[in-house]
Amino acid sequence: MPQPGAAPFTERTPRVVAARRLIRRAEREKAGRFLAEGANAVGAALARARRSPEFVDELFVTEKARNGHAELVAHAAELNVRISLITERAAAGLSETVTPQGIAAVCALLDQPLDTLPLAGAGLVAVLAGVSDPGNAGTVIRVADAAGASAVVLAGDSVDPHNGKCVRASAGSLFHLPIARIPDPAAAVRLCRDAGLRVLAAHGYADTALDAVDLAPPTAWVFGNEAHGLPAEVLADADAAVRIPLYGNAESLNLATAAAVCLYGTAMAARR
Repeated sequence: MPQPGAAPFTERTPRVVAARRLIRRAEREKAGRFLAEGANAVGAALARARRSPEFVDELFVTEKARNGHAELVAHAAELNVRISLITERAAAGLSETVTPQGIAAVCALLDQPLDTLPLAGAGLVAVLAGVSDPGNAGTVIRVADAAGASAVVLAGDSVDPHNGKCVRASAGSLFHLPIARIPDPAAAVRLCRDAGLRVLAAHGYADTALDAVDLAPPTAWVFGNEAHGLPAEVLADADAAVRIPLYGNAESLNLATAAAVCLYGTAMAARR
């Protein structure tokens, strides 16, 4: 714990400077670390650190946040996480939000090789192929967690799941699920099928509607880029391409909403 009366770190303190660099993807990959900013993310990170010692390297906290989130600071101390008091200005430098919460943790990267994911025996997996918006990606991770998915795979030119906006949009779910990244979406589809999962591709122009498909697990749902959809080779390799019927006048659903419909369709089918 920071010693009473100890001067807080400023935005120029080397450890704060090094943590601030983690806002950039290249620096995250170089260091093998990322920032979890805000009480929600920090709480989830510390819960994971209880299962995985040394997952959290350091907790940065302002005096105001230390008083407001005393239970998180105590949890970090219990886990022997280094706790560093920082100024409000330093906290602003560690945050990508307009109103920083004054608490951030430096964590180990979460993604793992796809062949180490628990795909065999999985009932539900979400695959994001070329999804570029971090808010959408984080929300899909949150939905996948809520729907009881076994894993989330980010394939192709998808956003880094450790992006600050993605971490916040996941609302802690990023720390709950196994996460993998793979450069080739088609390879992700093949690995899911090899593990015994039926692969359904969400596609707005598919001939088959969602309400005409047996959604029961084991299923891997594949979702594509917000603007361009899924690559042709992924659609060709999927067991079926499926569209969500639109009953009103809306032109389409956004990615995160469509993913919620599809993932929950399978989750509920498993419980009938």
